Amino acid sequence: MKVIFLKDVKGKGKKGEVKNVADGYAQNFLIKQGLAVEANTAQVATLTAQKKKEEKEAENQLIEAKKQKEEMEKLTVELLAKSGEGGRLFGSITSKQIAEELQKKHGIKIDKRKIELEDAIRTLGHTKVPVKLHSEVTATLTVSVKEQK
Repeated sequence: MKVIFLKDVKGKGKKGEVKNVADGYAQNFLIKQGLAVEANTAQVATLTAQKKKEEKEAENQLIEAKKQKEEMEKLTVELLAKSGEGGRLFGSITSKQIAEELQKKHGIKIDKRKIELEDAIRTLGHTKVPVKLHSEVTATLTVSVKEQK
């Protein structure tokens, strides 16, 4: 019997796949548990339409991420911090502080986990920080740390 998997089933198939499985297994386990539905023409058409919709949505997200990249690369996030001799900071600037400042000053909401700061910023000056906006799009944000008086 041909079935369309609604959820991932270990060893049998992934969500959205159409596979041939034993009739008893399909009737008594997969369909009963809500893991799959019988693959008739209506169900296959629904699956195709859903896949097209998901592809279009993914394409729109990529376009949106590219626009946001262009916008972000023009910006400079300015942060103030107390520093000692030689421009070394008392403490450090973290990705959370960068995300909060970006939200407050420029109105761009970015999750702090998307800011790929390898190590916290511990010196005054400009730093280029990569920000992962999409699996294919990474923007470079300029962070300027100035001395707080």
